[in-house]
Amino acid sequence: MTPVPHRSHTDDLLSFIRASPSPYHAVASAAQRLEKAGFRELRGTDDWTGTTGGSFVVRGGAMIAWYAPEGTPSHTPFRIIGTHTDSPNLRIKPSPDTGSAGWRQIAVEIYGGVPLNTWLDRDLGISGRLALRGPGGQTDSRLVQIDEPLLRVPQLAIHLDRSVNDGLALDRQRHIAPVWSLGVAEEGALLRRVAAAAEAEPDEVLGWDLMLHDIQPPGYLGAEREFLVSSRLDNLVSVHAGVTALAGAATAAGEPAYIPVLAAFDHEEVGSGSDTGAQSPLLERVLSRSVTARGGSQEDWSRALAGAFCVSADMAHAVHPNYTERHDPDHRPLPNGGPTIKVNANQRYATDSTGIAMFASACERAGAPWQPFVSNNAMPCGTSIGPLTAARLGVQTVDVGVPGLSMHSARELCGADDPGYLAAILGAFVASD
Repeated sequence: MTPVPHRSHTDDLLSFIRASPSPYHAVASAAQRLEKAGFRELRGTDDWTGTTGGSFVVRGGAMIAWYAPEGTPSHTPFRIIGTHTDSPNLRIKPSPDTGSAGWRQIAVEIYGGVPLNTWLDRDLGISGRLALRGPGGQTDSRLVQIDEPLLRVPQLAIHLDRSVNDGLALDRQRHIAPVWSLGVAEEGALLRRVAAAAEAEPDEVLGWDLMLHDIQPPGYLGAEREFLVSSRLDNLVSVHAGVTALAGAATAAGEPAYIPVLAAFDHEEVGSGSDTGAQSPLLERVLSRSVTARGGSQEDWSRALAGAFCVSADMAHAVHPNYTERHDPDHRPLPNGGPTIKVNANQRYATDSTGIAMFASACERAGAPWQPFVSNNAMPCGTSIGPLTAARLGVQTVDVGVPGLSMHSARELCGADDPGYLAAILGAFVASD
């Protein structure tokens, strides 16, 4: 097996992550890359009749993209790459201006499974989207990204908490509000700052979906720069790999045996129960409509779905050298050993033997390694969009992911070669055999 070079892919991933501090930015970054590869955006209110080639649909922080060149039979099976765009973080409340004891602060809500201590004493910016007043009673959406050291959640000094190293207890309401100025909390102060960054007037802003992000840029770490450290590796590593694989599939010659699909959902970290999450009918409706747009029948749709296969790509756990007892003794993935195939008998992951065979075959074609992953029986097992997609669409699904440390932390770590391995494997998965 001859490994392909992966550092150029990882360099590009660093740029993708820097440009994607929120799910909305991740979708915009993915759309920009797909447009360069010849894809075009379709809106739900458009007439899709006769649509072929590369297409994508955006809804909030989610994207469904696919490639079906002209002449592709309507019953051609789908090869789906499933990912998610969101990461655990701190999100700004509707009435954000607060403060105490002469400090001006911002009220935040905890999104997803956040290790709160990792957000302490970090320089934080603001990102997300604004809903702006538009003409005729309509609203417009505009992205905002402030990569300045604007806020900070300060930790209590050890002199005032001598037991901090015996176990840090943080109250989610009282201890996580970041500081950003001095004085009495001034109503509308944050809104003015964010609106200005988005080149809008405060009275144009009708609502927002705003969150905080660590402004420290991603980069390499280690004696041989063998590690990648960054915010939001979970799950932008997989989104970026999926975009790369889909764009590559669009350059293949000849009639495709499969229609490659990228499904990048939002709200995975809070259960996927939204109109942009994996529990929604978004993927099903878009793919069904893509079949009928090419002249397909209900029978064609059923055939395309019956022959479909999904790779659910999400980050995985590498064995932690300081907590080896938390891992299964016979399944201990390491960085740069290739993506893991995740197995759970209780269907927290959707993998079965056919899924293992499918992904292992793609690894062989890509010349890339893979590793098995199973949780320690005494530890709760995480989950992904894999079981949700398998149950909703009735498609065979395998759960995979790049192994890393510090999952859900404000700054995570993985092997610098593994993102490139994943992209090459996904490229082989969606390619015609």
